Amino acid sequence: MYVAVKGGERAIEASWRLLDKARRGDMRLAELSVAQIREQLRLAVARVMTEGSVYDEELAALAIKQAAGDLVEAIFLLRAYRTTLPRFGYTRPIDTEAMQTERRISATFKDVPGGQLLGATYDYTQRLLDFALLAEGDAVASVAPSPSNQAAAVQTEPMPRVVSLLDKEGLIEQERPTPNAPEPGDLSREPLAFPASRTTRLQNLARGDEGFLLAMGYATQRGYANSHPFAGEIRFGTIAVEMELDELGETVEIGDIDITECQMINQFAGSGEVPPTFTQGYGLAFGHSERKAMAMALVDRALRAEELGETLASPTQDIEFMLSHSDNVEASGFVQHLKLPHYVDFQSELELVRRLRAKHAMQSQQEGTDQPSGQQEQAA
Repeated sequence: MYVAVKGGERAIEASWRLLDKARRGDMRLAELSVAQIREQLRLAVARVMTEGSVYDEELAALAIKQAAGDLVEAIFLLRAYRTTLPRFGYTRPIDTEAMQTERRISATFKDVPGGQLLGATYDYTQRLLDFALLAEGDAVASVAPSPSNQAAAVQTEPMPRVVSLLDKEGLIEQERPTPNAPEPGDLSREPLAFPASRTTRLQNLARGDEGFLLAMGYATQRGYANSHPFAGEIRFGTIAVEMELDELGETVEIGDIDITECQMINQFAGSGEVPPTFTQGYGLAFGHSERKAMAMALVDRALRAEELGETLASPTQDIEFMLSHSDNVEASGFVQHLKLPHYVDFQSELELVRRLRAKHAMQSQQEGTDQPSGQQEQAA
């Protein structure tokens, strides 16, 4: 560490003060509050919560402010804080069909039970800069929908999944709880080990870097996996979280969270035991995180290749490769550790190269003197 260098500790403290000054920016401008980040940078907050493994919008917004907008650093901060929290227990599995849905679309069926809900999305906008946002004040306050209108746009009735339409005909694999199945591991408390079950893989992908998963999901679409995906359903909304309390002998609701769920439908040619059918890739993330959930679902399906008897021909189907390199906290630490002092290591490498070059020069000179005089003249 730099503290081993003479004067390093004082330099580090000065670096902290410079960081605070750089983060604050121009003192003539109003400071960005945590509440503003939470409400107006909600997509960044959602990513930090998902990859930081903590559902707390205020803490995620605080981490974003502290990291000056560096989301990977904010995720690191949130994960570090997570390690200090006590574990009270585990909540019950959520039932996403009971979600209070704000947005729900399907690319496989035009008419679906409950209808298509477009909600708030950039999907249908023109990618043009809106210079009206440079104006001071809230220019859209006068045209924004009232809270009552917003509430009316939320679907509160249970909404069946789109894949249930295929399930009724037996055209898609049926993913149901297996009796006597082992309890899923907890990747936030246990190290990643191989072979990794699908539950472990999904946990890893949920915490994985969105950019990495997006690139790998894109690769599966370009042919680096046996993948022909259809977006069966993408839904975003609010779901209640419940927990069993042994002291009371009953289940109580402890709060609500916003989540995004994606079920990707893929072709499967079948085998000698299984007829041709559709299979699934699954993604789920905190907050409004459609791109992350979709990329997660694409990668999840690619990682099921061996389970489904498909040929492993791409890194996107290699479980160990994908899971070992998807975590941005580990990746960032391993890359950025190169900034730390490596004086001793480099000096040894430098000395080795100097000796090798000297040896090479001596050998070249010796070979030149060993040649017959005629060959030397010819070479000259």
